[in-house]
Amino acid sequence: MASWDNGEPERSSLVRMYAVTGGRTAPRTELAMEALVSSATSAQLGMTYTREYRAISELCRQVRSVAEISALLGVPLGVARVLIADMEADGLVRVYQPQLNAGLPDQKLLERVLSGLRRL
Repeated sequence: MASWDNGEPERSSLVRMYAVTGGRTAPRTELAMEALVSSATSAQLGMTYTREYRAISELCRQVRSVAEISALLGVPLGVARVLIADMEADGLVRVYQPQLNAGLPDQKLLERVLSGLRRL
């Protein structure tokens, strides 16, 4: 095997990912890597969709995290985020964002309490 053969699949893979995301490196909406994704349709996506969309839709028949989808597809996390956000916008998947502040008091409440304590 020639030395240039080793880099060729990687380079063509990167070019494909660039083309699939339209050159975008950030999703249209914030998407946490621990966000859960499920398929919004029970039918398989047709050939009018990219193979990445079809693969994500198939993987998400079971609920999976964005990070897990990235790993299973073998694509960078940023690419997975862009694709999943696009699919959500098209109604192909449902995304369940984690509640990062779940169970924590509101910051404004804490500021009022602190202000009240300072006045004492």
